[in-house]
Amino acid sequence: MKLVILDRDGVINHDSDQFIKSPEEWRPIAGSLAAIARLNQWGYRVVVATNQSGVGRGLFEMDTLNAIHEKMVRAVAQVGGRIDAIFFCPHTNVDQCACRKPKPGMLEEIATRYSTDLTGVPAIGDSLRDLQAAASVGAQPMLVLTGKGQKTRLDPALPPDTLVFPDLAAAVAHITAA
Repeated sequence: MKLVILDRDGVINHDSDQFIKSPEEWRPIAGSLAAIARLNQWGYRVVVATNQSGVGRGLFEMDTLNAIHEKMVRAVAQVGGRIDAIFFCPHTNVDQCACRKPKPGMLEEIATRYSTDLTGVPAIGDSLRDLQAAASVGAQPMLVLTGKGQKTRLDPALPPDTLVFPDLAAAVAHITAA
């Protein structure tokens, strides 16, 4: 099975330091929806793995998070693509859960759900925690310079085998050219 794991905010859609708290605040990054459709056309399953501590902080409820994800799924479908699953962590750092990236729990759940080894699976994110979670399960960390990516690129803790791309479309072009 061909699989790609994507972070949400800063990779698929524009990020906000105040969190994406409503469907109206969710805005796709240019080219990201078509990039997901391209992955699907090349036979990849696309899974989103996203920390959503806004739920745990009380900034929005689960029904709002579901509405944001429904908007994202519909937007991808409108360009001929599909998101196969969305995994999320609603906890804050204080909760000390196993699923909040950079911990590997959410990615381990993806491996279990899809009965697959994540070794070498492209995992695309814009923050250090995305890349650290990917590296911890043997996935291929891929940094996009959208969202927090420009700042993340300078972090000395960046996993050494991280591939860097301007945006999701460029990362997908690399994946589908291989």
